[in-house]
Amino acid sequence: MKKPIYLPVVAGFALCASGAMAQTPVLQILTYDSFTSEWGPGPAIEAAFEEICGCDLQFIGAGDGAALLARLQLEGPSTDADIVLGLDTNLTEAARATGLFAPHGVSADLDLPLAWTDPDFLPFDWGYFAFVGNAGEPAPASLRALADSDISIVIQDPRSSTPGLGLLMWVKAAYGDDAAALWTDLADNIVTVTPGWSEAYGLFLDGEADAVLSYTTSPAYHLIAEDDASKVAWSFDEGHYLQIEVAGKVASTDQPELVEQFLAFMVSDAFQSVIPTTNWMYPAVVPAGGLPAGFETLVTPQEALLFDPRGAADARAVAVEEWRNALSR
Repeated sequence: MKKPIYLPVVAGFALCASGAMAQTPVLQILTYDSFTSEWGPGPAIEAAFEEICGCDLQFIGAGDGAALLARLQLEGPSTDADIVLGLDTNLTEAARATGLFAPHGVSADLDLPLAWTDPDFLPFDWGYFAFVGNAGEPAPASLRALADSDISIVIQDPRSSTPGLGLLMWVKAAYGDDAAALWTDLADNIVTVTPGWSEAYGLFLDGEADAVLSYTTSPAYHLIAEDDASKVAWSFDEGHYLQIEVAGKVASTDQPELVEQFLAFMVSDAFQSVIPTTNWMYPAVVPAGGLPAGFETLVTPQEALLFDPRGAADARAVAVEEWRNALSR
């Protein structure tokens, strides 16, 4: 007698549970691996946003920053991503040219070193590229001095990594037509080229090189999280290249309202206060509580170098070819 009653009840319960789950909207954000790691900003941001959105926020790791654009170009309008988070101004023009992005529609007072007017891409953090080495060790005063030294370095591949591409833009912005000659002299300093930032920084920490391409903010991690002042960013006479990381709305999203809600959330205190001590960058909007203690000790470049998005797009192919030629010799 119980069997014919019991099974429909269970089946009915399963259908109700399945229906409830199906009604939870999913927001998928394509980003770089370190953002989604347990020590990155992803977990805290996911928890904070899900408290207010009534949704399931899913971060999808896709290697390093430059790999995001390659993946989106491959997937095209059929991509499952609703937002791409982790491109920078060296890639926004190429991203815009795909036709896969829509205006973000967010108005915010941003704390950036320059005025921001891009309607398609919204910044979430920024910083300056730098070589990070050990305190007390010889520190070159310029890219040229580094190339003329026997200091060993680890860098990232510009075809898959935004820091790797940033270094190429840094050399090109500082040396112009002489960039190829600098790369020729710098090539023998390079121990290896990694696909992404995490691998390169890990090799440096393991003692495989004297320095690593990273950010002026990287020493803040060691100082704040580890109470370790042994890592320093080298200040270079040519100036330092600026990186502004952005998010963009995928035009084919089937969750436009959730995308708008997340992008507005992205420039709020709840998101921005997480950035300094998880992504170890400057927030695009300084939180009400200010920057964490320790950030005041960081190197401040005397000059910020930056190609505008169109200039970066024009320089990219030439810069990559100069880099490849130098490293293939």
